[in-house]
Amino acid sequence: MKEHRVLTLNSGSSSLKFSIYEMGAGAETLLLHGKLDRIGEGEGHFEAVNGEGKKLADESASLPDHQSALDLLLGRLSSFGIEAMAAIGHRIVQGGSHHLGPEIITSELLKELQTLCPLDPPHLPAALRALEATQKLGQNIPQIACFDTSFHRTLPAVAQRLPLPRRLTEDTGLMRYGFHGLSYEYIIGELARVAGRGTAQGKVIIAHLGNGASMAALRNGKSLETTMGFTPAGGLVMSSRSGDLDPGVLAYLIREGKVAPDKINEFVFQQCGLKGVSGLSSDLRDLLEAREKNPAAAEAFDLFCYQGRKTLGSLVAVLDGVETLIFTGGIGENASLPRAAICEGLRHLGLEIDSARNDESAEIISSSTSRVTVRVMKTNEELIIARHTTRLAFPTRHSNPSPK
Repeated sequence: MKEHRVLTLNSGSSSLKFSIYEMGAGAETLLLHGKLDRIGEGEGHFEAVNGEGKKLADESASLPDHQSALDLLLGRLSSFGIEAMAAIGHRIVQGGSHHLGPEIITSELLKELQTLCPLDPPHLPAALRALEATQKLGQNIPQIACFDTSFHRTLPAVAQRLPLPRRLTEDTGLMRYGFHGLSYEYIIGELARVAGRGTAQGKVIIAHLGNGASMAALRNGKSLETTMGFTPAGGLVMSSRSGDLDPGVLAYLIREGKVAPDKINEFVFQQCGLKGVSGLSSDLRDLLEAREKNPAAAEAFDLFCYQGRKTLGSLVAVLDGVETLIFTGGIGENASLPRAAICEGLRHLGLEIDSARNDESAEIISSSTSRVTVRVMKTNEELIIARHTTRLAFPTRHSNPSPK
């Protein structure tokens, strides 16, 4: 089978992750990956690494917006020895209620996605701008939309409903969507590969902890509950997002003139969370370094772990138990202290963390006597996007390695 070069783009609110894979014939070869970050935050940064781990770019760059970030990336590909793309896959955070899986991008789909921008102003407009910019690579290159919300369309109706008057929720798009779906999809597939399909079909909780943080409860490999709701600002406290917040707080802030109504979205997404509580940084690593001498940094760290522990308990209730707990995402994969603190809340279920394994971020960090298996797994949203893109762009020629 012919191999196809696939570019994946993962547009975050202030970042653009990219990767290029050779896909086909059962092979998934990473050629290039990297990130443009701190977009719109002053001086940005561009990093590119080839498939062998050699750094090809590590430099400051002017990145006032996502368009400039994408222009820089596309302009540099030829210098990395990469010319033509066979297909492009895009992570689209908000897919609405009707998109149950990846889709080939058409003019009709683009028009529909434009109407969904009010549901996710921080992410969807940036993703659509990235999609439009990639069209300069050639109109005949198939482009695929991979929706972060699709994985959670298996949520029971009761878990999707918002407690609002029915006249506001019927056919209006006001519902709980859930996000990080591409990450959850990849992780549950990897769990089936490394631990067996039976384990992946059991009672599984996945904690995707990074700048954006969420948790999800899965059974039979399907999402039954997740912490993010109508927007990616809901659920757990995050780096600069508030997480769940009493709506009366926002009403008070607007009424008292402390936050302008047209600035509420920016406030909730960019000024709250760890950044707001600590007054120091949105990066948990900075808080860990400062918490011994900075009480506000310590309080922000404690709040993050407390909410994670509390939320984990609620997901156990949804599943009527838990058999496998997985930590993933930048924090979940690399930070041992939050993992240990969050897991303290499950000791009554017989969950025991092995401190040495946890400090090493081992594949399994639970003790040999723990009744719950706790794993640390690296997520790969870009690879799941590349798989979907190859499957849809070349349906008769694609062979995807199946989890064992």
